[in-house]
Amino acid sequence: MYRIRFHGRGGQGIKTASRILGTTFFLQGYEVQDAPRYGAERRGAPIFAYVRAARNPINERGIIRHPHLVIVADDSLIGIPVADVLQGVGQDTVLLLNSHEDEITWQQRLNINSVVLALPATEENRAELPYVGSRCAAAAAALTGVIPRETITGAIQEELGDLGSEVVRKNIDNGLAAFDAMQAHRGIVKESGFISASVYAKPDWIDVPFEDASISAPAIHAPSTSVEVRTGLWRTARPVIDYEKCRGCWWVCSTLCPDGDIRVVQEKPQIDYDHCKGCLVCAGVCPSHAITVVPEHAAQPQVKEPPS
Repeated sequence: MYRIRFHGRGGQGIKTASRILGTTFFLQGYEVQDAPRYGAERRGAPIFAYVRAARNPINERGIIRHPHLVIVADDSLIGIPVADVLQGVGQDTVLLLNSHEDEITWQQRLNINSVVLALPATEENRAELPYVGSRCAAAAAALTGVIPRETITGAIQEELGDLGSEVVRKNIDNGLAAFDAMQAHRGIVKESGFISASVYAKPDWIDVPFEDASISAPAIHAPSTSVEVRTGLWRTARPVIDYEKCRGCWWVCSTLCPDGDIRVVQEKPQIDYDHCKGCLVCAGVCPSHAITVVPEHAAQPQVKEPPS
């Protein structure tokens, strides 16, 4: 059985990537499972999806804890513990990173015994990541060595056909380019047998002591709670306020921000970038269109401060 896990951010097409890869295996006669798993359903939030494929019926369920292949669509996730990118990665795991850095750089940074490969990221998909799902799925298919090139085309057509011929064509072109880029490593990902239930060991019972309510109660602004979790790291794009256009109708954006990350100072809204997840609701509801959207990697030089 092949056990493959995708990691990325909401909006990058990771769920679609697992479906494309699952369909390629299915078209080759495999039994397949593919499913996503995510917490906050917001753009930029860490998510992962997994694919199992085997010639026999699959009785395993749940997330893949010991993958044969891990594909990371956004290398900024590696430094975020909650993303669990390296969970279960062992010396037999292949780690494929969509990155501008090369394999040697990542091997030195991670200091792991696993095989690390880099799928070169283009400037186009760095900004908006429109085709990263098809690229990652096709690259994964190449690494297994059991998926022919034409099957990638068929899978992308089947999964994305409703989006129009031009979208399908661009995804096929990007997917096949990634497939060809991985040909030097074709077949490097190996499948392994099924896990026997006879070796299952129940987890030890853990006694959790009762905590006083002042410690365990969900007080957001108390020490060591969610105010300390910099969820702004989830963003792929950020909202930026142009104060020359802002009309001061702060009750719109500040009220509709789902996380309360827009505060009002002297009747001007200010965005808390440490916690803004980049859902971009504020940009969608701003009546004066004073809030624009900037790719996160290009945002820092363009952030404007409110007039004093």
